[in-house]
Amino acid sequence: MSTRSLLATLFSSRGRPRASAAAPSFSHPALALPLLLVPALLASGVVGLTHALPRAASGLAAQDDPAGVSSVAAIPPGFSPVFTPEIARWSGDILRWSAQYELPPEVIATVMQIESCGDPDASSSADAQGLFQVMPFHFSPGEQPTDPEVNARRGLAYLARSMQLAGDDLAAGFAGYNGGHGLIAWAPSEWPEETIRYVGWATGILQEARAGIVPSPTLLAWLEAGGAYLCRQAGSVAAPLDA
Repeated sequence: MSTRSLLATLFSSRGRPRASAAAPSFSHPALALPLLLVPALLASGVVGLTHALPRAASGLAAQDDPAGVSSVAAIPPGFSPVFTPEIARWSGDILRWSAQYELPPEVIATVMQIESCGDPDASSSADAQGLFQVMPFHFSPGEQPTDPEVNARRGLAYLARSMQLAGDDLAAGFAGYNGGHGLIAWAPSEWPEETIRYVGWATGILQEARAGIVPSPTLLAWLEAGGAYLCRQAGSVAAPLDA
């Protein structure tokens, strides 16, 4: 298995997926385990990490950001500056999709961050494809899975339904997107390990985005754990036309 396929498998969804404005909470201790990385990073000097990662981990030197969205001033109102520049390049689309699918923009951005880091051509060894890593069986004949609009239509409809089924439980909503809606009824302790990791990253990043914590310690930990590779791949892709 290639390095890219392995990372896509680790960070992308298995199943495919309105979100609550309530802050996410962990109903089981197991969900907090991935976020134990955050205190560790802080204790070991997260300040140094914030200087080392933005370019090396995210692969976003100025020449790789022709739209100039890596600057906070270029991020449109209503879009959190927490996310990596590869995600910020999609901010206009994310805000539009937020209204279209009745999902908060930071929820959409969190999912895109973890799934593909904004690479519309991303694929996994399980054949999940595109910005939101949507599985093939969600597409109709003739649809192009890597087309951003098609991928968003299928992926965000599933995410909106997952969040609707989960009610105020954002953790369960993310679990339903990652592993299928059936997981929403499961106790968190019964979720697969991959889903527990996914929910830990997603809820941590989302909490910090909503709190305006820049940089996000959870996002930095995700990058260090392998997400930086996905972002380097995304950094080589041309910016969306409306960026």
